[in-house]
Amino acid sequence: MRCLSRFFTSRNIGNIVKFIEPSVTLTIRSTPSFTSFFCRKFTDSGTNMDLSNMRKSYKSDQECFEEDQLTSLDPIKQFGSWFDQATKCPEVGEANAMCLATATKDGRPSARMVLLKGYSEEGFRFFSNYESRKGAELDCNPHACLVFYWEPLNRQIRIEGTVERIPYEISCDYFHSRPKSSQIGAVVSRQSTVIPSRQYLRDKNAELEEKYKDTNVPLPDYWGGYIVKPHLIEFWQGQTNRLHDRIVFLRPKEEETELGDMQHQAEGGWIYQRLSP
Repeated sequence: MRCLSRFFTSRNIGNIVKFIEPSVTLTIRSTPSFTSFFCRKFTDSGTNMDLSNMRKSYKSDQECFEEDQLTSLDPIKQFGSWFDQATKCPEVGEANAMCLATATKDGRPSARMVLLKGYSEEGFRFFSNYESRKGAELDCNPHACLVFYWEPLNRQIRIEGTVERIPYEISCDYFHSRPKSSQIGAVVSRQSTVIPSRQYLRDKNAELEEKYKDTNVPLPDYWGGYIVKPHLIEFWQGQTNRLHDRIVFLRPKEEETELGDMQHQAEGGWIYQRLSP
């Protein structure tokens, strides 16, 4: 590679780049740092990519998220306001898509995308396989974090709380409100277990479609709903200068009877404060 760096001039390098990707126009500087950068990229074949220049513009400071712009001092109602705006934004594909993070008893985390299926003052509901990895982790460590990210709106909501299974009757009602193909899919998939091939799923699915073509699909005992009961809800809005807005609502502990420094009283027993970005 040292031979290549001595051999190629900046003009040669520019020609090579144009050959690789004609639609990309780069300004080539004849400097040792650029040559070193180019050689590293060329030899690594994309395994050591520098993404430091990838950034986008968010809102201007004139569009910042101030405390007096809160729709409500009840964080569930504030969530509802932002969620409603996200559902009405045509650029947001699935407003109810959220990242669910769980952890093992000894703190090893895992995360995946799931769909929010309801919310209320009590908490945020989703459905899953109780025997999946997330189900096993929630059994031994009933704490989770949810993250909604609506990129077109430059907004994010983070929710932390304890998790409980919802009553069987509610899970059963929701299960049978789904399309029959989704019900069968839930029975077919013993989520997170190892299977031999996709054909195995096809065969099992076809078998159950035939079995239940004229009858209801029973709710399997390994499938149902969860509710995340929040003790923290953070509202984040991005700013171009990276002085992002972060307003977080907290449920104080029983022994915390007085407001802390720079904390404010909210509704429903919540308090709120602003965090540095």
